[in-house]
Amino acid sequence: MDRTTTRPHGRRWLGGALALAVGSGLVLVGGAGTAQAADVNVAKNAGFENGLANWSCSAGSGAAVSSPVRTGAGALRATPAGLDNAKCVQTVTVKPNSTYTLSAWVQGGYAYLGANNTGTGSGSVSTWTPDSAAWKQLTTTFTTGASTTSVEIYTHGWYGTSPYSVDDVSVFGPDGGGGQDPDPVVPGTPAGLAAGTVTSSSVALSWGAVSGATGYKVYRDGGNPQTVSGTSTTVTGLTADTAYQFQVAATNSAGESAKSAAVSARTAKVTDPGPGPNVPKHALTGYWQNFNNGATVQKLRDVQAQYDIIAVSFADATATPGQITFNLDPAVGYASVADFKADVAAKKAAGKSVIISVGGEKGNVTINSDASATAFANSTYALMQEYGFNGVDIDLEHGINSTYLTKALRQLSAKAGSSLVLTMAPQTIDMQNTGTEYFKTALAVKDILTVVNMQYYNSGSMLGCDGKVYSQGSVDFLTALACIQIQGGLAPSQIGLGVPASTRGAGSGYVDPQIVKNALDCLTRLTGCGTFKPAQAWPGVRGAMTWSTNWDATAGNAWSNAVGPHVHNLP
Repeated sequence: MDRTTTRPHGRRWLGGALALAVGSGLVLVGGAGTAQAADVNVAKNAGFENGLANWSCSAGSGAAVSSPVRTGAGALRATPAGLDNAKCVQTVTVKPNSTYTLSAWVQGGYAYLGANNTGTGSGSVSTWTPDSAAWKQLTTTFTTGASTTSVEIYTHGWYGTSPYSVDDVSVFGPDGGGGQDPDPVVPGTPAGLAAGTVTSSSVALSWGAVSGATGYKVYRDGGNPQTVSGTSTTVTGLTADTAYQFQVAATNSAGESAKSAAVSARTAKVTDPGPGPNVPKHALTGYWQNFNNGATVQKLRDVQAQYDIIAVSFADATATPGQITFNLDPAVGYASVADFKADVAAKKAAGKSVIISVGGEKGNVTINSDASATAFANSTYALMQEYGFNGVDIDLEHGINSTYLTKALRQLSAKAGSSLVLTMAPQTIDMQNTGTEYFKTALAVKDILTVVNMQYYNSGSMLGCDGKVYSQGSVDFLTALACIQIQGGLAPSQIGLGVPASTRGAGSGYVDPQIVKNALDCLTRLTGCGTFKPAQAWPGVRGAMTWSTNWDATAGNAWSNAVGPHVHNLP
């Protein structure tokens, strides 16, 4: 969420990419060259089965992911941002005066493949493709110079466009002395499987790492395999007071190991059936600013009555990792903290949920260990008790650790009971696939998660669930990206459309309220759609969110007056 309204710096336009490609005479090559018998693949970690080993990506733009992949258990996913084109490089050892065939499979946004410092011609070769929903092979060739013993190979995307994926890179030619990666062998069987914290619906598991493994499969009662990348996970969606048996196997591109020795665990009994969160079937969420950035300054009592969930923005981090506190800003005009608490109580008495939001554009809370997870749960629950908050909103925009954030939220849920209101506000890139840390967290806490109000703003173009690229600001952008979350495993009731309340509320992404209403109708009724139309209606979609109630008030509450009644009248 923006605390300021500064617009991002100008970015290079996609048209420049097309002009560059045409002007340079770049072409798409259909098939791979034929390798000679003595040729080897001199690229290392060519399938990203060992993370980003041997690769370096600009500005931290690349990550090894388990989905989407073409073969094996890993692939590269790189995300252009601002003036960074997400370039990932590797230096390979080559033989002088030799010809090599460079090839890779790509998917997603604009993708480039090339080589530098070849020692002949201009010293560089490259090829590219526009966005592609399916895996597509890029191929080019280069010849090394008389004294060339190393060449830089690279991939990159294009400024401000969607993330791209790469898998199965090959540089076939004579061995220059660096050899090639050995063929993988099936990893050994994991040892040390142990059950940790249990709740009425989940069991935490951990085990020892296995050399050569690129992933693990966790089995429940001999079936239901769950694929994970690390050496711990929390199995969710379980039945209360029930015994389960778990095993784990190690995997890589060569295959899967034998299952480990089994460990048994019993889920806890339900101790707080409770009424569940006090949130209507279709709800409007608004962020209330605990600071003055030029928007209308409000007290909580002034927040428009259309809002069902009010996220107080923001909590503050302390010197203790994971711990948060709340400091009421004098700029919002409260005479005392007691006055603010009275407003929280009044909103709750009116049937609203008031929650504390963690993160935002400038805020960050580090939850990357068991200690910090416990500190977060304890401090958040303490704020709920002190101020009367109904729950917490996760708006961490500087990276999260799904394993430990999940543990923190589970511990908080155990303390707060079933009435906990838990919301999330990930950025669009955070919910493009189930392999991202945000998406993994959302799925891991699905049984206690109220709604994910993804921020459909300050975003470049993104892939929809149909594999097509959609531009920010359209009905299709809202509906096709919401579809990804539902197809990925979230319930329709956990989907909210997050947009700015006015043109001043964010650097980009404001849409007319009618577009939001059309998108909600498309998702719930299959009416008002753009070019993308879901295969089915999801009448349970929760609603919409805005940044912020203050910017809404600055614009005369035009957004909530238009979108609020529409949300509340959804089927």
